[in-house]
Amino acid sequence: MNMMTTLTDALVNWLAHGLWAEATWWQVTLYTLIVTHLTICGVTIFLHRSQAHRALELGPVPSHFLRFWLWLTTGMVTKEFVAVHRKHHAKCETEEDPHSPQTRGLKALLLTGVELYRAEAHNAETLKKYGHGTPDDWIERNLYTRYSWQGVGLMLIINLALFGGLGLTIWAIQMVWIPVWATGVINGIGHYWGYRNFEAADASTNVVPWGILIGGEELHNNHHTFATSAKFSVKPYEFDIGWLYIRGLEKLGWAKVRKTIPRLGEGDVKPVADSKTLEAIIANRYEVMARYAKELRAACATELRNQQSKGGAAARIGELQQAMRWLHRDEEKIPQDVRPQLAAAVENSPQLAKLVAMREELRLLWTRTNVSAEQLVLDLQAWCKKAEASGIDALAQFSQRLRAARVV
Repeated sequence: MNMMTTLTDALVNWLAHGLWAEATWWQVTLYTLIVTHLTICGVTIFLHRSQAHRALELGPVPSHFLRFWLWLTTGMVTKEFVAVHRKHHAKCETEEDPHSPQTRGLKALLLTGVELYRAEAHNAETLKKYGHGTPDDWIERNLYTRYSWQGVGLMLIINLALFGGLGLTIWAIQMVWIPVWATGVINGIGHYWGYRNFEAADASTNVVPWGILIGGEELHNNHHTFATSAKFSVKPYEFDIGWLYIRGLEKLGWAKVRKTIPRLGEGDVKPVADSKTLEAIIANRYEVMARYAKELRAACATELRNQQSKGGAAARIGELQQAMRWLHRDEEKIPQDVRPQLAAAVENSPQLAKLVAMREELRLLWTRTNVSAEQLVLDLQAWCKKAEASGIDALAQFSQRLRAARVV
């Protein structure tokens, strides 16, 4: 009887506390952070950068490990993730975008982002059109895809065996980790709020310049601008921990980077822009437009302060406030209800009108595909000459920086 009691007590203790019954709170916390971080690494390195965008080639060891780990911790099928994500890039910020807060609202992404992903992942047309080139070996067909949710069930058993009842809480955190960070924060906030290094055509933003929890995915504007780059960080203050791991895998011979973000450098100011200048500007056009956007916003801010100091009309102040937010964007990306205010702001300011007109002329350098390279160089030279004769100091200085542009 005593032996039976002892065995029963041991079983109850194991069910309550698991094999790691002596684990302290910080050990449990560390375990949780490690397993969730591995999942983030699997998503950003394997699913996102390697599979969806082909930015790098992964060797069999990290590739198989990360695929197995994602099966355990997310139940996501590689082909489904890749197809949905590629469609997101192809149809970004349109009604066909599977998860854009610009068309569906930020609240919908934060609260129902997982449902939006799942709905698109079961769209046969999306899988056929965008899911090509993903793993199709025996283990993918017969385990990872066929039994996609059995993996997370196995993860639950492992956590319960290790920690008893507490393992259920750890498992729950693992299950919400990707939906909260990837679906809610990156696909939601990352297209709604944050800072932008590049004036990309979509509404993508960098959520924070430095992060570990999201594996580098927080640098979303950088990624959307150069989707095929294996590295997401571009500024000295930005940190892409996913890139750090990729570099480590390269050292081991387990990864090969295909492409990284081009850099816009500055050399001596040339007397006139030439073909190399044009090449540098076009290769880094989103950064060029981001720099121009800063000049436009600065001009709007100066005029706004002038109006406020003179006690200007509320309507005029409101127009300039909207101009600061939207005037630097491409017209098709500006909400319809804001456009009348922007038109009024430009009409009442010769300087803003000049800056907007010159912005559109600059954009033609890479949007006109029926013009020869020689003609585009002449157009760039004419643009610089016009900018430096405009009487607007900021525009003249911007032109001089363009004449110093070079590819690094």
